[in-house]
Amino acid sequence: MNLHDWIDELCDVLDIEAEADEGLLADLAGLTHDNVHHSAGPVTAFLLGVAAGEQGADPDRVERLAAKAQALAESWDRPAGATSAEDEDVEFEELADADYSDSDSLV
Repeated sequence: MNLHDWIDELCDVLDIEAEADEGLLADLAGLTHDNVHHSAGPVTAFLLGVAAGEQGADPDRVERLAAKAQALAESWDRPAGATSAEDEDVEFEELADADYSDSDSLV
C-alpha cells in the first residue's frame, strides 16, 4: 500500500471527503521538524487540516495556508527543539529548597 492508498482508506474510515497533497504535507512536516521541533511536523499538518476545514479551503487555499506555515517555520528564530525557561524541567531538590510564602499557595 502506498501513501495515496493510505489517505484514501483513512478518509473512508474517518468518513470524510478530502484530498491531501501528500508531497506538500511531507515537505511542510519535514521543514517544521528540522527548524522548529521534532514533533512540529505532525502538529503542523494537523493544524493545517483544521484551518482548511474551518475555512472550507479548496486546494489552492490549502497551498496558501501551507505557504504561511512554511514561511513561519523558515523564519523560526529559535534552535530546533529549544525550550523556553518556563518549559524547562525543575529538579525536585530545587523545588524543595525554594522559599515559598503563603501568597504562593493555591489552597
